[in-house]
Amino acid sequence: MMKTKGKRIILASGSPRRKELLSGLNIDFEVDTRNHFEETYSLDTPHEMIPHILSEGKSYGFHRELSENEILITSDTLVLCGDRVMGKPHTREEAVDMLRFLSGRSHKVITALTLRDCKRHETISDTATVHFRELTDNEIACYIDTFKPYDKAGAYGIQEWIGYIGITGIEGSFFTIMGLPVHLAYSQLLKFIG
Repeated sequence: MMKTKGKRIILASGSPRRKELLSGLNIDFEVDTRNHFEETYSLDTPHEMIPHILSEGKSYGFHRELSENEILITSDTLVLCGDRVMGKPHTREEAVDMLRFLSGRSHKVITALTLRDCKRHETISDTATVHFRELTDNEIACYIDTFKPYDKAGAYGIQEWIGYIGITGIEGSFFTIMGLPVHLAYSQLLKFIG
């Protein structure tokens, strides 16, 4: 079990997956999602930098100043298929379109992680590659209507039914694809706790 040495760890994310993954590190933390940040970025931003910018924005958009003993964790995940950037779908049609585009292709999942205390911050990211088999329209519809993946980049969760039946391989961290590179979270926390 990681000793936090009196530090208060705050996860600034409403994602149940990030909460579950951080819990897996067996550390005490609390969740506080209050934030003033609007998730926007310039259209000429290099694709690989988008999660980095959004994760830092979420950190600095936190609703209050951090106390001396607090460490804030924020994160952002993006799906990149060719040159197409995929965030969270807003409608059923967008979700169908995303999954049709991912069907039969490989894509990258980039998750950035920001740790910040009252003196410093660090943002790092991890990339994994996911290989999908061809999905039928019926499988896509069934998944979207059952699991409603509107809170997931690329309109899917690797840990859900679509991952079971559609993903033929991954390169990199399963947890990065789920939304939190826990190996990086652990090493960064050790650094910040001191």
